[in-house]
Amino acid sequence: MDRQRLINLLAAIAAITVFGFTFGLMFPLLSLIMESRGIPSQWIGYNAAMHPVGIVLSIFAIPFVVKRFGAKRAVIGAGLLTAAVIVSYPFFPVFWWWFGFRVLQGFFVSILFAISEAWIVKFSEGSWRSRILALYTSILALSFGGGPAIIGITGIEGALPFLIGALVLLFAIIPIFFVKDEEVDSEDETPLSVLAFAKKAPILLFAVGMFAILDAANLSFLPVYAVKRGFDQEMAALALTAFVLGNTVLQFPIGWFADHFPKRWVMVGCGVLSGGCSLLVPFVFGSWALWPVLTVMGATAAGIYTVALAELGERFSGHELVTGTASFSTMWGLGALLGSLAAGWSIAGFGPDGLPFTMAAVFLVFIVSAIVSATRERRQLA
Repeated sequence: MDRQRLINLLAAIAAITVFGFTFGLMFPLLSLIMESRGIPSQWIGYNAAMHPVGIVLSIFAIPFVVKRFGAKRAVIGAGLLTAAVIVSYPFFPVFWWWFGFRVLQGFFVSILFAISEAWIVKFSEGSWRSRILALYTSILALSFGGGPAIIGITGIEGALPFLIGALVLLFAIIPIFFVKDEEVDSEDETPLSVLAFAKKAPILLFAVGMFAILDAANLSFLPVYAVKRGFDQEMAALALTAFVLGNTVLQFPIGWFADHFPKRWVMVGCGVLSGGCSLLVPFVFGSWALWPVLTVMGATAAGIYTVALAELGERFSGHELVTGTASFSTMWGLGALLGSLAAGWSIAGFGPDGLPFTMAAVFLVFIVSAIVSATRERRQLA
């Protein structure tokens, strides 16, 4: 790996993982604040769903924003605008300002994430791609886990946690100045439309969508679920930390499997473990077993995304790769929208345990679909 490629890779990983800290902070922080103010679970779900709405709205703009302004300037601008939105939350009432802010946050976040992740996928090419991406996912998960941990220090009242999140996000912009990528910034290539990309990689997008349902549901509602089951706010935030920190330990083994075995079957295995762990949560809640169950559930759910990213990098490059990561963001947004709404409805309709049982059912759908896809591809190759 040449020097500039290594600089690009490390800078992009540093930027997106520092940003992940802020992202991991905002989801539980907003949900816990609304829960403390007596806002019903379904309305917390509606509010959380505004973030993926913003992601979906941004998707058709990303390829053309990159072509018009260049990848680096697009990422820097999106980071600054996201920080401005985060600082605004504590100074405005929940209804209806926070709904609009979350749409804007999702819009700008999607631009930052799609371009940065395209850089990471591109510059990790080679026989170790899946393991490099697994390490990236591990570091990103660690930064996500740090966000909820801050709540235990600052609490949820006042502007301090929001100011910390915005300040950390501003630091995430600094490494971007060291990235150089002539291929993505080239004006000679026509951007691939999202719909055209979806026809090329439908199974990858479906896998990302299924992962996003569980991811967003737990990011938004796992602390709320834990509070309703008897935890205080600090312990509820740590439950989410356990969910995201599993990636720091288990992502590299998942990446190793993806580099040595068919990626679709690795995704199936991750789906089985994640869905099974979600099913176990109500039965182990309050015991020591809850923590490893949450850890494995989070790690294997994110493993699906890691493997999908590795396959994306093998098949696409240039503007197609940017459109691919933007399409991943779209599917995450659509899945997160469904996950946030389904989580709120499941808790409101069936009580707290409706959340883990609903997520287990979602992964059953994914497992069956992935097995059918993998079997069909094996027959076509035979």
